[in-house]
Amino acid sequence: MIILNGQSLTLDLLHQIARKHEKVSIAKESQELVIKASLFVEKVVEDGQAVYGINTGFGHLANVIIDKHQVKKLQENLLKSHACGVGQPLSIDIVRAMMVLRVNALIKGYSGIRLCTIQKLIEMLNKDVTPVVFEKGSLGASGDLALLSHMSLPIIGLGEVFYKGQRMNTLEAFAQADIKPVEELYAKEGLSLINGTQAMSAIGGLVLYDSLKLLKYANLSLSMSMEALGGVIDAFDPRIQEVRGQKGQIKAAQEMRDNLKNSKHITHQNELRVQDAYSLRCAPQVHGAITDAMEHVLDIVEREMNAVTDNPILFEDKEQAISAGNFHGEPLALAFDYLGIAIAELAGISERRIERMVNPNLSNGLPPFLAKCSGLNSGFMIVQYTSASLVSENKVLAHPASVDSIPSSANQEDHVSMGSISARKAQSILENSRKVIAMELLTAAQAIDFREKAQLGDKTAKAYDYIRSIIPFIEHDEVMYPYLHKAEDILLDEAFENHIFSKGDMHV
Repeated sequence: MIILNGQSLTLDLLHQIARKHEKVSIAKESQELVIKASLFVEKVVEDGQAVYGINTGFGHLANVIIDKHQVKKLQENLLKSHACGVGQPLSIDIVRAMMVLRVNALIKGYSGIRLCTIQKLIEMLNKDVTPVVFEKGSLGASGDLALLSHMSLPIIGLGEVFYKGQRMNTLEAFAQADIKPVEELYAKEGLSLINGTQAMSAIGGLVLYDSLKLLKYANLSLSMSMEALGGVIDAFDPRIQEVRGQKGQIKAAQEMRDNLKNSKHITHQNELRVQDAYSLRCAPQVHGAITDAMEHVLDIVEREMNAVTDNPILFEDKEQAISAGNFHGEPLALAFDYLGIAIAELAGISERRIERMVNPNLSNGLPPFLAKCSGLNSGFMIVQYTSASLVSENKVLAHPASVDSIPSSANQEDHVSMGSISARKAQSILENSRKVIAMELLTAAQAIDFREKAQLGDKTAKAYDYIRSIIPFIEHDEVMYPYLHKAEDILLDEAFENHIFSKGDMHV
């Protein structure tokens, strides 16, 4: 059981809840904060003072005062009217992440939602009932309104959910799971559920989690390429990294040296050549910069995971409700654009190493395209084509979404972040880049088999053996796509991770 308190949720814990389906509960002190804030909302309704979102319309309609007898209907109408998502449904793990992130924000006691309404989201999480949330429709300011509305509809028995592998009507699933919907939303509850950055945080947060893993695999694939090409290890000397002082570079070079420890396939300056091309020699600098970028994004994401992103924000101890803009997704939009660029670079330099291994003019004696009978066989020629195609697509996707804005709500909301688009683009870049890194690992294994038998590095040997236990050396031309798909599946399989790395190595 993971206890949420609005302060200590981490990316690791989010992964456990979203993907491992860990059960969750709310800390007692957080429950007390929620109750106090909801009592303050009741007082505002009774007093009749105009407070945005409690007894007024929304967006451009903020100046429309709502009668206190209609404030509950106002919140239900909000969810119905704002559920305008389109496209494909988000994956179950992303929606579960959205749910827990929204709960974690609401239990800080600044929103005014009732505890029983929050606990309905907890019950759905713990019983594996997941709302159907469509991927597109958020501008990333005023919160991820459309997407969070779809997430919230089931609380009042509306919308659709996934349950036991089936997509179905909410009430049908609730009957099977023994869940009763909330009979009605109270003042501010609808707005509290949807006014936040939890959709972009969920999508981008899980992309970041997977990207940090992929970075480890990219350091590993680089290390195997070093062995395939007889790379010069001197460039990874710790003294080189320390005189520059960039933390990511120091860390990346250390990982590469650990991967290659005891390898007899690597060389030193002047044994084969004076120096390597940039895709090998500058790998600590490039992978290091990517490391720093990802860790910067991690810092922003984990702060946002424990942030208050509602509007208005209630300070019940002062009996104040202040309208502001914590729902604006700009911090995440910029961060996820940066993340997408970083992941794209990881694949870009990987593709250059694939090219070096298949190109006989660059590969230090390897046969053309790693084929035994080149000409009759094309070998890995089109593996490089495919990786180049993915890298080129990433360049298009890496254009930042956060530089765009379209006014909405009759120009009341005249600057928006497009943060959910930043997050989804980063997800697409990640999927492409994982394929490229998998191709580099497969290509390096093929290239190593053309070298004289010698000891590989401590971790590269484990990687090579694992790959060869699933994918054989390609002796003659075969239908290649199953091998490429298997190579990616290896990176998605925790067994590969556990075979090579300790838990400490892969800790986010």
